[in-house]
Amino acid sequence: MTNEAFGELEFERAADATLRALEAALCEVDGLEVDLESGILTISFGDGTEYVVNSHRAARQIWMAAERTAWHFDFAGGDRGWVAPRTGDELRAALSGVVSRRLGRPVALGSA
Repeated sequence: MTNEAFGELEFERAADATLRALEAALCEVDGLEVDLESGILTISFGDGTEYVVNSHRAARQIWMAAERTAWHFDFAGGDRGWVAPRTGDELRAALSGVVSRRLGRPVALGSA
């Protein structure tokens, strides 16, 4: 499904479900403070560093900012979840990677 064919209500439901699932998975990870409010998932580390994952309604994307990098993820549907068209990165895998690097240990967030 392309973002153009993705209706606003469908986007809202998919993005909300994804952000809630990420919040639940990240809450299980020691060393993080996690907050989801108004479509913005903030991941805080003990040293004050914050990563942000948020729904962007106008673009019908999920955006992530971490490690001085920004990703824009389109809904790919089915098992593929949210994929960054520029890099091919999948949201959960990309988020697992940046959190793992920051914590210095593997963090698995499951599949889409």
